[in-house]
Amino acid sequence: MYRSRRHKMIAGVCGGIAERFGMRPTTVRLLFLLSCILPGPQCVIYLIMWVLVPKEPERPGYY
Repeated sequence: MYRSRRHKMIAGVCGGIAERFGMRPTTVRLLFLLSCILPGPQCVIYLIMWVLVPKEPERPGYY
């Protein structure tokens, strides 16, 4: 799994999850925001993933 370079708003974590599971990035972002209403460590997990999950490798001609 990688953080997305194309579907990135803040760090590419939600975009990377969406690419990994074949979902739309907007759907994953909305699910994340809705999950923040519930008690739990969602924001902390996001920050940890931002640090630990590597960025998607660059490809020649990739925009």
